[in-house]
Amino acid sequence: MTDSWATFDAEADGTGGGAGSDFGADLHLDLSAGRGLRAGLVEALREAARSGRLAPGTRLPSSRSFAADLGIARNTVAEAYAELVAEGWLTARQGSGTRVAERARPLRPAGSARVRHPSPKRHSYSLVPGTPDLGAFPRAAWLTAARRALTDAPNDAFGYQVDARGRVELREALAGYLARARGVYADPERIVLCAGFAHALMLLAGVLRARRVRDVAVEGYGLYMHRETLTRAGLRTRPLAVDDAGARTPDLSGPVGAGAGAVLLTPAHQFPTGAALTPARRAAAVDWARSTGGIIVEDDYDGEFRYDGQSVGALQGLDPDRVVYLGTASKSLAPGLRMGWMVVPPGLLDEVVAAKGRTDWTSSAVDQLTLAEFIRSGAYDRHVRGMRLRYRRRRDELVEAVSGRVAVSGIAAGLHAVLDLPAGTEAAALRSAAWQDLAVVPLSFFAHPDAELPRREALVVGYGTPPTSAWSATLTALLAALP
Repeated sequence: MTDSWATFDAEADGTGGGAGSDFGADLHLDLSAGRGLRAGLVEALREAARSGRLAPGTRLPSSRSFAADLGIARNTVAEAYAELVAEGWLTARQGSGTRVAERARPLRPAGSARVRHPSPKRHSYSLVPGTPDLGAFPRAAWLTAARRALTDAPNDAFGYQVDARGRVELREALAGYLARARGVYADPERIVLCAGFAHALMLLAGVLRARRVRDVAVEGYGLYMHRETLTRAGLRTRPLAVDDAGARTPDLSGPVGAGAGAVLLTPAHQFPTGAALTPARRAAAVDWARSTGGIIVEDDYDGEFRYDGQSVGALQGLDPDRVVYLGTASKSLAPGLRMGWMVVPPGLLDEVVAAKGRTDWTSSAVDQLTLAEFIRSGAYDRHVRGMRLRYRRRRDELVEAVSGRVAVSGIAAGLHAVLDLPAGTEAAALRSAAWQDLAVVPLSFFAHPDAELPRREALVVGYGTPPTSAWSATLTALLAALP
């Protein structure tokens, strides 16, 4: 006998289970036959206590049950316990059983201290854009949808997912929702599910590189993580100027777009300036794609949250054959779901699916079925409507609070606004925010390093980020930081 399993009481780590408990934790023991059973058992238990696999205070099974687990004589176990008690590794008290001694701590050699990765600094208040109010996640409604989804789930949902596009139930639900709410031409066969926007962009970047695309035009202001994703795929990014009418897509007919094989845009609500791409500039983008064979990658990151005027539909509706539409549940529900989707033109579909692989490894099938039920039942629409009202109230409170002190822009939609500061005050405002323990981000943080942009001192304020309980205090901290 060389390897055995024994069941130990879980009482020591606070999970319950005392005398008479039916719950125990398995521990693998290496009983080397060459040392004899008793000697092997003593050494195995001593090493388990020394290394910390048996935590101090853990109660060992009775000699009778332990012997039965190991298939050895009870006296062998009793003698091993006695030897370890004598050495100080175990303690034995009447009514308390045999336990690992409190002083039997794991011993680490010098220089083997655990490496700890630094955690991001946590602030008392945060207005960093890009995150919804996580405390508003619809837990009860999601749980209801999960129960229904699990009850109705076909057996194959619990196996390996053989369709790389993802579960057809969610693709069908999304096709109906996107057509209705965002004006997207979305055949379920052309929807590919992925683990958020970054994953979708990574897949597309690989496809573009394989097509011998070398340059991608991106907005002059945008998320550096997206530029890094393109760069890691071997693509160069060319900045496209941004103004109050969104990205200057007519410039694609010039040097910026001349060598680019694709352009990444946020048409409904430019991030981070908040401008909506005008109809003329939408048409210019599509004309460029048609005339050059280029691809438009549309990031519709918060398209559901528009507060003023008529809803702005997706650019994809103008030309479904030239636009790859990307959406996620990160702003409408929560980024922790890791749920995103692409609506892919027919000419790109096979390449995108091949890039993703033969199976869907990225998103839980159960979560996909739950989101499908969440959408079909109307719970998704109800949640979005409720959050739209909540975020609009916050936006209105923000605008009213800063009125007369700073200019506010980009407020017609989304979960953030831009506060333009008086010249020469941005650095002082950032220092003051740090003093208030408030996390804020300057507009310059999002600028492309090669973009020729006018100097603009401004803060990008994510008013959707704070939990409801902290919103009032966060707004007060912001006001204290402003000039």
